[in-house]
Parts: sequence; structure tokens; C-alpha cells
Amino acid sequence: MADDNARARDGAVHADEVRDAADVKGSGAGGGDPFGDDPRSMWQRLRAGDLHRPMGSEVRAHHMRGMALQEAFNATGAHEGRQRGELLDQLLGTRGKGARIRPPLYVDYGAHLHVGENTFVNYGLIALDVADISIGRNGQIAPGVQLVTAWHPLDPATRRAGWEAASPITIGDNVWLGAGAIVLPGVSIGDNTVVGAGALVTQDLPADVLAFGSPARVIRHL
Repeated sequence: MADDNARARDGAVHADEVRDAADVKGSGAGGGDPFGDDPRSMWQRLRAGDLHRPMGSEVRAHHMRGMALQEAFNATGAHEGRQRGELLDQLLGTRGKGARIRPPLYVDYGAHLHVGENTFVNYGLIALDVADISIGRNGQIAPGVQLVTAWHPLDPATRRAGWEAASPITIGDNVWLGAGAIVLPGVSIGDNTVVGAGALVTQDLPADVLAFGSPARVIRHL
């Protein structure tokens, strides 16, 4: 790992984790492999959270499976609750008892998204689940929330060559994410915490706090 390489997180940098998955300096404009002669497939690198290119038959197969299920789920009508549940159980990595998601839902793969029991997800969740996204029990996810695990290197040549990586997001039990909140890669949010509408969460938040702003900051304990 190269601790001197900042991690670009779709336009922002995670303040407490300034590093890259590999020392990408010198990879060159031609897009040489930052890992050298790494025998792993791109899918194996992706699942390890390492730099990878989102290409190849294995990556495409997993992505297209998710896209097909996402499309079918988003096309369901208001009175097709059973069908929605069946499609979600196929799409998601895990869905706890009583967990509900309103379409539209947007994912990269779906299989890396885990939603705990009795959690309610309102319209328009964007869950870019290149890495795992875990949402605990009894959560409230307001409309338009974005959970973004993917990030890109700051090194221009490496980024231009199409390398990217991802870091998991973990949201505890009984968390309320307000409308339009954005959670960046590698962030954990503790149990019972409330994140205000429009907040940009760039760092971990402890349990039992109210946080909002851009970047989000703890306002008070609950």
C-alpha cells in the first residue's frame, strides 16, 4: 500500500484514509498494470478492493445480471408487492425480514448490497456496490440517498487508463439518512445516528449523534 497516494472518491477525498490501493506512480499513460504480473482476474481484484479495470467476461456477467434484475424491479407496479420482494431477494446480497425498498433503485451489482430487517428505503437510492454496502436493522433511508463505494486514483495517467477500486460502506442499526445524503467510500456510521438532508459524509460517524453539513460534522449527541 502507498500511504502517500490520496484516494479520490468521486470528487472528494476521505479525510481519515489518505491512501491508494497500490503505488500507482509510474504506471504510465499507456495504462500498465499497477500490480505488475498479478495473476488474479479483474473480478478477483474488484472483490478484494484493489485497483482493477471494470472489464472482462466475469465482471460483465455479474454486472449484467444486476442490471437485468434492477430493471425488472424498477418496472414493477404499486400493487406488485410480492413480485418486488421476489426480485429483491434475487438482486440483493441479503434482505432481512420486513425490509422494504421503493423503486427506483440503482446499483452496480446488487449482490454486494445488504439491507437489514425492518429497514425502509425510500425512492431513488443509488447504491454503487462495487464493494459491500451493509445497512443495519430498523433503518430509514430517505429519497435520493447515494452510497458510493467506488473511487478513482488521483494519478492522471492511471485514472485515464481506466483503473478504479472500491471501499465498503457500513451503516449501523436504526440509522436515519436524510434526503439527498451522500456517503463516500470506506465510511462507517454508528447505530442510532441521524444524518441530515443533503449531508456529505466523508468520514466515519460514531453512534448516537446528529450530523449534517458538507462535509458532515457532528452537531450533538442524541
